[in-house]
Amino acid sequence: MNNAAAPLVMSPGQREALAILSRSSTAPHREVKRAKVLLLAADGVANSTIAATLGVTPVTVRSWRGRFASEGLAKFGQVREGRGRKPGISADKIEEIVRLTQHEKPSGETHWSCRTMAKQVGVSPATVQRIWSGRGLKPHLVKTFKLSNDPLFEEKLIDVVGLYLNPPENAVVLCMDEKTSIQALDHTQASLPMTKGRAGTITSDYKRHGTTTLFAALNALDGTVIGTCMDKHRHEEFLRFLATIDKEVPKGLAVHMILDNYATHKHKDVKAWLAKHPRFQLHFTPTSSSWLNLVERWFRDLSGKALRRGVFHSVPDLIAAIEKYMQVHNIEPKAFVWTATAESILTKVRRGRVALNQTVSQ
Repeated sequence: MNNAAAPLVMSPGQREALAILSRSSTAPHREVKRAKVLLLAADGVANSTIAATLGVTPVTVRSWRGRFASEGLAKFGQVREGRGRKPGISADKIEEIVRLTQHEKPSGETHWSCRTMAKQVGVSPATVQRIWSGRGLKPHLVKTFKLSNDPLFEEKLIDVVGLYLNPPENAVVLCMDEKTSIQALDHTQASLPMTKGRAGTITSDYKRHGTTTLFAALNALDGTVIGTCMDKHRHEEFLRFLATIDKEVPKGLAVHMILDNYATHKHKDVKAWLAKHPRFQLHFTPTSSSWLNLVERWFRDLSGKALRRGVFHSVPDLIAAIEKYMQVHNIEPKAFVWTATAESILTKVRRGRVALNQTVSQ
């Protein structure tokens, strides 16, 4: 006697959708297995055979068949109320963990860990981690920020961003700054080379052989850099660097320089030099807003690619390495493209001020 159920009735469209889902490597495992069960049922395979083939119970096969017959694919991915895995922690406990994470600190410590929170509320560390992941909470991380208090913040921001997004014709836009106190560090022992299964190593201690200051101006349009190293970073050195820029930039072009509010840049001798060189125009970033100056991004590359792992036996060795990096960079320069509008930045700053004021007032 044949007790096999009749083939499950489905439309060509339903069969195609289930076939795609059954081959998926990204869909939830339960949904993939359910799709395979229904396809076998549509082919007329007995429930017991389907159960044995796919590792489920005959009761599950019958349940999935019945639900498909009544609902089709409308609620395919939903688990019926009262079914599935029951929550192992109450909603109140979850909210307590979130509240403690966001508004309190463990005794004698600056932030929560999974273990300290688990001990505090009486759950497992794995449970705490799942809750933090689900809510996007990362108490082990902290990011730095500072909102500028410059009274002319908006005016300076619009001026600088305007140069990036709409540079003037017959002019160059140079992002200029000094990278000060670059140390010539010499490690006390030879470094070990990278081998299979082991990263290269360097000693943790080092010898200092002096410092240098790099004056650099990044061309915002083409990414080339004008730079020179000097012993100090006073207004005298800045004037020498201005003279270098004046020599490097073709005479027919105006020079718009973006730089910070360091007192050296506003010295009376600098102002006198600028009065004699009217093609130069300085644009100052707001205070505490070095992120507006694109040369800072180039400084990061310089540090990561040429300085951090370098071994320098003297300041001349250090200067030679910096000059070599600039030389190679300028052969195939790559500009850093600014895309944020002044309005989008101001919107974020306003939100930041609101959040900061709320935190202070609590």
